[in-house]
Amino acid sequence: MAQVHEGGCLCGALRYAVTGDPLRISVCHCTWCQRRTGSAFSVEALFADEQVTITGARGRYRSHSDESGRWLDLEFCPTCGVNIGFTLEKLPGHRMIDSGTFDDPGWISPERFEFRYVYLRSSQCWSRPPEGVEGFDTSVRT
Repeated sequence: MAQVHEGGCLCGALRYAVTGDPLRISVCHCTWCQRRTGSAFSVEALFADEQVTITGARGRYRSHSDESGRWLDLEFCPTCGVNIGFTLEKLPGHRMIDSGTFDDPGWISPERFEFRYVYLRSSQCWSRPPEGVEGFDTSVRT
């Protein structure tokens, strides 16, 4: 039976559960992810919609990536503002979950899953992939 991992926002009003392993893990350095996370990159786990159950009220905000020009719909808690992930025009039927919002984010690890480092053309000079790890200037598929 597939494992279930849960997560949510800071205040607990927005919760989710994912079933099974992610389809991929991306470490995204695009400027859009830098802005939405307030960090140098984001670590996102991709799941098919049917793998994810979300409970509680959620806000949505549609934005267009300044890197790809495609739309992305942020999903966040309207109470505490935490962004739990997003859906994207490029991958209908799928959603990204921000790995830091899992109750135990340690299960998303490079020892368990292959991480792909994308949009390195926008990365901060002090935030690069480990030596020997393949990275991409944009996404793998644009």
